[in-house]
Amino acid sequence: MSEPGSQGQPDDATVDLLVKQVVEGLSPAEQRALDAWGSVAGRFTRDFERAAAALSLAAPIDAQLPPGLRARLEQGAADYVASLSPPAERQPGATPTPRQPVATAPRGSGSAGWGWLAAAACLLLAVLGWVRSPHTESPAVLAVAPPSASPPTAPTPEPTPPTPAQELAELAAKADTVKVVLAATKDPAAAGVSGNVVWDPATQKGFVRFEGLTPNDPAVHQYQLWVFDAARDKRYPVDGGVFNVPANASEVIIPIHAALTIHKPAAFAVTVEKPGGVVVSARDHVVALGAAS
Repeated sequence: MSEPGSQGQPDDATVDLLVKQVVEGLSPAEQRALDAWGSVAGRFTRDFERAAAALSLAAPIDAQLPPGLRARLEQGAADYVASLSPPAERQPGATPTPRQPVATAPRGSGSAGWGWLAAAACLLLAVLGWVRSPHTESPAVLAVAPPSASPPTAPTPEPTPPTPAQELAELAAKADTVKVVLAATKDPAAAGVSGNVVWDPATQKGFVRFEGLTPNDPAVHQYQLWVFDAARDKRYPVDGGVFNVPANASEVIIPIHAALTIHKPAAFAVTVEKPGGVVVSARDHVVALGAAS
């Protein structure tokens, strides 16, 4: 237990008890320690309560204090205002009119002034310590606006690949492409056949267009395209691929798939072969033929 100071002043431990008594209350053991001071403790308790009242009047506390502490501060403020009113103004049943607190120490013993100042300072620290305590501060919440609803972006349509007719027209528009007119032969299957070839030596790409070519049954026979290269033996034209003519087709456009590089196209021919084509044609069924100029 702390002993009173040489001049009846409380030491640090007793001041802590006095502050705690006003702020949050004492446990039974702490109350017994404070009661050992007797009337001196009661005087300092009143000083601390007046300090609480002065704080409450000087700056209303908006923080979220514990209900017990707020009630004691408000009651202390009312008692302090009542103590400042002259006896003539405190009529029975009348509500005391609050006054502004005087910035001087209350009248009394020489130590009362010290007690008033110490109580005000300590209680101020206690209240500020509570207000600034992390557990009473509400965490800052960052308000995030919801994302604005934007219309869904339509997927970019994939470009439509050009048709064989469009590719043939593009090749035909180039100045450096080889253009060959196809004509029917004397073969009975070639009656009414006509067509033309467009070949691009730079890209090794070309198309052949036919009109009047008789539709075929792929299970019986197929048409096969041949490219005669002036840089090669004319007995062995380059295979340009096999193709079919569907029924009721008035016109067919076939891409040329040359098996070898064509260095100098000299002529183009179409033969009738067995399904799947042949490596070397007997040329006994040539239905269309055309020479490069």
